Amino acid sequence: MLGRLGVGLYNIDLPACRAREIDVIPASGANADSVAEYVLLAIGTLLRGAFAATGEVAAGRWPRDRLIGGRELAGKTLGIVGFGDIGRRVARLAEAFRMRILGHDPLISATHADWSETKTEMVGLEELLSRADAVTLHVPLGPETHGLLSAPQLALMKPDAVLVNAARGGVVEEEALAAALRAGRLGGAALDVFETEPLPPASVLAGVPNLLLTPHIAGATVESNARVSSLIAARVLVALAMC
Repeated sequence: MLGRLGVGLYNIDLPACRAREIDVIPASGANADSVAEYVLLAIGTLLRGAFAATGEVAAGRWPRDRLIGGRELAGKTLGIVGFGDIGRRVARLAEAFRMRILGHDPLISATHADWSETKTEMVGLEELLSRADAVTLHVPLGPETHGLLSAPQLALMKPDAVLVNAARGGVVEEEALAAALRAGRLGGAALDVFETEPLPPASVLAGVPNLLLTPHIAGATVESNARVSSLIAARVLVALAMC
């Protein structure tokens, strides 16, 4: 068997594992809370826009006039694209901040209890993008989701809206996102995943304003690492006991 210390299986040769009768076991759900918290923290940081002033304040400057235009989470509309386990956890956290919640997931029926239980309004992707003050992505990478948010979709978003991608690189077209941020057609973005990891030299994302970049660590915390390791170890023990 092969234990995956994470959720995504995109970096494992699954056909080769099946051919050799190797069971592949992901740590499903073990880091979902870490990702959900990352998303809300990133959205709050982007909306408030006040947490990068340490150097200025420490140097005796007082950029208060520039930073008093920050926005609150309360009352804002959050759009969640992909309403699986992580998407639902994001919705529950957002509800605690008194955000209005929109959701889009073509794989979940309109009558599914998850929509009402999380107080989420199910809408189409275009409506979600046009209404949301913040958008977060929680979809796998595949032919139908590669470039899901390209220039036409980004153009539907409000000019002061923010975007978070902690799902998979390639879901957002990076060049189109960089262009929208440079032109002021989008309020901000946070990316934890990228088409190529690590980013290549002279990446199109280098030096882009109002852009937060992290190295694929949304699901990695002290607590989630312990949960992931314990879960995989337990499943390995079960598999060995069955041999």
